[in-house]
Amino acid sequence: MKTILIFDHPYTLAASHNQPHFRSYSAAVAQKVIDHLHQKNINVDIIDLHQDKFDPVMHAEDLNNWRTKRSLNSQVDHYFNQLLQADQIIFVFPIWWELMPAMTKGFIDKVLSKNRLQSSNPRVVLPKNPKITILTIAGTPTFLYKVKYGNPVLKALYRGTFKKIGLKNVHWHNFNAEDESANKRTADLEHISKFL
Repeated sequence: MKTILIFDHPYTLAASHNQPHFRSYSAAVAQKVIDHLHQKNINVDIIDLHQDKFDPVMHAEDLNNWRTKRSLNSQVDHYFNQLLQADQIIFVFPIWWELMPAMTKGFIDKVLSKNRLQSSNPRVVLPKNPKITILTIAGTPTFLYKVKYGNPVLKALYRGTFKKIGLKNVHWHNFNAEDESANKRTADLEHISKFL
């Protein structure tokens, strides 16, 4: 089983340890996922968007290439080829202002673009039909995020993206690290397997 983990946080995966002024619960979640999958002998390819210096902006030339179904650039091609092989794709990112960060949005825009369609009716981009797992970290309590804000991340990614390209095996879990004690955050990490 091949898994691709797509990680988006400015501190990169290097911030998975609890070091003052250089720590990220998003990175801790991602690292725990990687460790858990490695223990199960599951191969994990890691896409660390900030470490890779991925450019999320859709420039005019990119849009022209998108419209004419040409390659945007070699990095985007490499990412897409990784996704083609995946049985499972895991996204890990913080929720900022109730949405995904720019790197994640740009990744979706560029990597899952029109030039990637394997067939147009129905729309198929990833023929292996991988399982999609979305793990987010937010300051807004999960219940409030769902009820007051309407869960915009899941709507954008599941309804607005994956469902449109035939990917319906989509699962989401949100961590409220800011509202939890250190013990609860640690416990959540220790039980990461139940979200995979």
